[in-house]
Amino acid sequence: MESTPAKPLPERIMSIDVLRGFDMFWIANGKSLFVALVLIVCGGTVPGWLDYHLEHPEWNGFSAWDMIMPLFLFIVGASMPFAFQRRKESGKGGARLYLKILRRVAILWVLGMIAQGHLLTFDISKLHFYSNTLQSIASGYLVASLVLLHLPLAGQIAVTAFLLLFYGLLMMFVPVPGHGAWLLTPDANLAMWVDKAVLGRFRDGTHYTWVLSSLGFSATVLLGVHAGQILLSPRTQMRKLYWLIGLGLACLAAGRVWGIWLPIIKHIWTSSMALWAAGWSFLLLAAFYAVVDMMGFRKWAFFFMIIGMNSIVAYMVPELINLNMFAGFLGAKTTGVLELALDMLSFVILWLVLYFMYRKRLFVRI
Repeated sequence: MESTPAKPLPERIMSIDVLRGFDMFWIANGKSLFVALVLIVCGGTVPGWLDYHLEHPEWNGFSAWDMIMPLFLFIVGASMPFAFQRRKESGKGGARLYLKILRRVAILWVLGMIAQGHLLTFDISKLHFYSNTLQSIASGYLVASLVLLHLPLAGQIAVTAFLLLFYGLLMMFVPVPGHGAWLLTPDANLAMWVDKAVLGRFRDGTHYTWVLSSLGFSATVLLGVHAGQILLSPRTQMRKLYWLIGLGLACLAAGRVWGIWLPIIKHIWTSSMALWAAGWSFLLLAAFYAVVDMMGFRKWAFFFMIIGMNSIVAYMVPELINLNMFAGFLGAKTTGVLELALDMLSFVILWLVLYFMYRKRLFVRI
């Protein structure tokens, strides 16, 4: 009898971890480090155009700060083809894989309720059931998992297109009860009406929408899946780079054109916004892939990789080591400069914790 050699497990793409860490850097008080650097370079002021990109627009429009959430969902999708293939090749597919998927969805949902849903206050009057990025990832991950497991590539692409088109058409043409059709204002849009009808008093009270917008979340994760499939494919590195760039430019063009009729609004995750954000996500992944994996410039990337390898910890822990909050408990008054310094110190402490975990090979996986 001849034994058939086992297929090699897919190689880990370091640029995915680095890009995930780059994304997490900004919401783990890394923004304060960047602002401090800008203040030093620019003589104590932040240029107006840059200040715009460091905050969320009130409604219409899209800033660099808006990229954090969709990029997180996109990277989750990009990691999925590698994770699923590793589990299949190591004999952990079938029912065990479905249980893993359900377990991950449940844990992400609960963590989301802890992070922003006030779950740990044990006060039902403050509980928000669906109000967090981790829960949007859970929704998108569940749909993308089923699509990835049961449909060929053509079917996966068709589902992605359908989700974007279906959600976009719903938002554009289905009348909002009590208002009318094609309304995309903060208080009068179909996604907000569905949230109020489904979540009721468990809604978070913001202008962000979640239930119907899960169609858009799923599309964003699936677009990331397509990026991961490109990186997992047997194509040459240069061809993979061309595909990532080409899809990025195509998504940007499609998002901009569709945005003429369906505005780019992150709060309700319009389909034009999903495409626009995916375009930049493809291009960011292409840039990181070219520099880290193709050119081999990895020393600088270690700083972000430490964050990316434990992204759930980087997401959940910052509030626990927020020195500004600690100063408030002590009754100390913080000025703008002191607040910035405490944010910077909070980030340094977090990074050192993540570095310690990395050295001890402690990785929180869901």
